[in-house]
Amino acid sequence: MDPKQLKIEAAAVALTHVEDGMRLGIGTGSTAEEFVRLLAKKVEAGISVIGVPTSERTAALCRELGVQLSTLEETPQLDLTIDGADEVDGELSLIKGGGGALLREKIVAAASDRMIVIADASKFVETLGAFPLPIEVNRFGLAATTLAIERAAAGLGLSGAVTLRVTRGDAFDTEPFVTDGGHLILDASFGRIPDTRALSDALHAIPGVVEHGLFLNLAHTAILAGADGIQTLLSDKSA
Repeated sequence: MDPKQLKIEAAAVALTHVEDGMRLGIGTGSTAEEFVRLLAKKVEAGISVIGVPTSERTAALCRELGVQLSTLEETPQLDLTIDGADEVDGELSLIKGGGGALLREKIVAAASDRMIVIADASKFVETLGAFPLPIEVNRFGLAATTLAIERAAAGLGLSGAVTLRVTRGDAFDTEPFVTDGGHLILDASFGRIPDTRALSDALHAIPGVVEHGLFLNLAHTAILAGADGIQTLLSDKSA
């Protein structure tokens, strides 16, 4: 089964958790887009949901496919968020932000009663960190913020390049990637993060850091699609 089909399989299982009348947080990325496409078919068949998108990219796809949208200002409490992940571990801690929407994704997830993660099985890891950790930062004081991140990481025994994300156009393009909120993203290649909580706290203590891609104690369920079928992981929050 190719990676796209695995994403569709995971999205299809997640869709079974969507009920008529739900206020639904809708994630960003290639897996979330497959969910939106399936959701749109269900909407066309008669189900009624209100979606709060986590990015302008997701919002555009929802409008194109006829999924009714709202905002967190209008709908500040959500029943369920369904989103992808760049990495997920056995405790359902996540790394997210590969698509550049981590701040809005975390805000929407935190406003939801439940969060379901959908991904192909290759995203499951024993320890987070092989995928570079996205850190959303303010433009002002970028060099100072980068240095502070490197020092905080070193204090936790972490090392690796902390690089500014650039747009994915020309191979020689050096224009920085800009989030929907107007911020920049640093990608931290730590390789392995044994103590995610300590790193989360250390990053949040840096004034120039807007948010980071460690999603801790937010996901209730992870639906992972692999060659052997669907695996569903539950957190203690799902009990």
